[in-house]
This record gives sequence, C-alpha cells and structure tokens, in this order.
Amino acid sequence: MSDDWSNRLGVLGATIRRQRQLAQMSLRQLSELAQVSNPYLSQIERGLHEPSVRVVRSIAKALNVSAEELLGDAGMLDDEAEAASAVSTTEEAIRSDSSLTDEQKDSLVSVYRAYRTANHAN
Repeated sequence: MSDDWSNRLGVLGATIRRQRQLAQMSLRQLSELAQVSNPYLSQIERGLHEPSVRVVRSIAKALNVSAEELLGDAGMLDDEAEAASAVSTTEEAIRSDSSLTDEQKDSLVSVYRAYRTANHAN
C-alpha cells in the first residue's frame, strides 16, 4: 500500500470519526447502526483498515451522509465523481428542506442547474 493511499485511509477514518462526533454517536452506536463490529470500525477510524464499498455505504447511511461525500473528503474520488457528488448533495439538500414548497424546490434546483451549466460552458 502506497504512503499516499495510507494517508487517504487516515483521512477517511478521521472524516468518519468527525461525522460520528457531529451526529453525537458513540463508536458503539455507529457500529451497531452500520452493522460492523466495534473493533473493526475503530480500526477504520484510525486508518488501519481499508473498508469495502459495502462497509463505507453502510457507515455513510448510518451517519446520514453519502458514501461519495466520505470518499470525496478523503480524496478517494476523481474530480468528476466529486463534482457529481457535490451536485447530488446540493440537490438532495434542496429537495429535503421541509420549509420549502415543492414549487420552490423545483425552482431552486432549476436555477442551480442553470448556473452550473453556464459555469461549465465557460
């Protein structure tokens, strides 16, 4: 395993730990929700073990974030994948805002997409 990849595993683990702490969850609570063992999750958080895609998705779901967000923060996605993840996360945030009407949500998503298209064309 290269040093760069080891560093990224460490960043992934730190990102998972930070998200867990933001969610005010203990290691044990997250391990139960993600259906992984407590020691295994601890090793992931310390960057000592490379989790499978299934495990990353399970952890992300338990933390209520996308797997792409966790991997992107750790620099484990290419630029296109990160951009797609950002778009998805932004649109998900708009769509899940209960203080907006469906019409307002549609309008915001349309404006967001128009700006992205215009900026990509430049």
